[in-house]
Amino acid sequence: MSVFSYKTTANSSQVQEISLKHHVIFWSIYFIFNTLRWGSYFDDYAYSIKTNLIGFPIHMTLCYLNIYIFMPLFVFKRKYLSYIGLLLSALFVMLLVKFNLTYYLVSENVWPEGTEVISKLTFNYSVDMMIGELYVITFVTAIKITMDWLKEHKRVTDLEKAQLETELLFLRSQISPHFFFNTLNNIYSLSLENSKKTPKIILRLSELMRYFLYETKKSKQSLEKEILCIQNYLDLERIRFDEQLEINMNISGNIKNKKIAPMLLLSFIENAFKHGANKNIGKIKIDIDFTVEKDFLYFKISNPIPAMPYIKQKESITKGIGLINVKKRLALGYNKEEYELKINENNKLFVVNLKIKLR
Repeated sequence: MSVFSYKTTANSSQVQEISLKHHVIFWSIYFIFNTLRWGSYFDDYAYSIKTNLIGFPIHMTLCYLNIYIFMPLFVFKRKYLSYIGLLLSALFVMLLVKFNLTYYLVSENVWPEGTEVISKLTFNYSVDMMIGELYVITFVTAIKITMDWLKEHKRVTDLEKAQLETELLFLRSQISPHFFFNTLNNIYSLSLENSKKTPKIILRLSELMRYFLYETKKSKQSLEKEILCIQNYLDLERIRFDEQLEINMNISGNIKNKKIAPMLLLSFIENAFKHGANKNIGKIKIDIDFTVEKDFLYFKISNPIPAMPYIKQKESITKGIGLINVKKRLALGYNKEEYELKINENNKLFVVNLKIKLR
């Protein structure tokens, strides 16, 4: 990396790259400001230009020595005494150079703004000049540190965002294999029985596969399409369970132009069948409610918990892959105030309540 530029990463395009041009502009503006300031103070702009032409190369040399050599080699490695010693030495050398150049090239009165007329180094002059240089060094170093912090902050933010997106994609990719694995097991069981339901189930499964492959690549999906996907899944399960299954699904509120993370709600539906319908004997009742109020969706699903073995079954439900997955997706994809998930058991019913902000 050049000492005159900062390179940004490919994903950090929003951070302005600082190049040689920006350094030239900064020092030019600073030079003009300082020249006008001291020219006005002395009422002698020619003298101000001459002293600044001597002073600014010294300013720049000290600043770049500090930010590109002294700080990386000593401050960042916690060699503070060595840093202080080198900086003071550099300031003293600067003092000698500035005094002699001013004396021989500009005026024998090297400190016209001072309290006394001098033609040689004095303690007061030395302290004043060194403090002035420290001011310039501190100012430029503060700019450098600020820009480095902004660049690093953007880099970390981009990295966290990339990691978040990667993890969300990974979690979403887990849903399809998990869902298809269970559905293919069901198809396999029906095929062994030579069931006439098998072709219909395969057809519905292909429709769901098409949705998963082509409609779930975005971070947010239409709520209407998500509900349609769930309805297709429920139709598939109705074919399999026939009259043994009773599903009550209610939708209230305006679901148009609302977006939600894709395949998020389907995890709860699939979980209800895996741990509820598949392990019950007799009539199975599953209740599903979608309620949209303002910018929030209130989703509720309840399914029966098999009686035996009750404790193991309950543990299996709450710690299944599907629910662990959806909890991670909620935590990664939404802020804490944007969702509320409650999972509990009530009268041998497994109940999920989700309040989630719609985009």
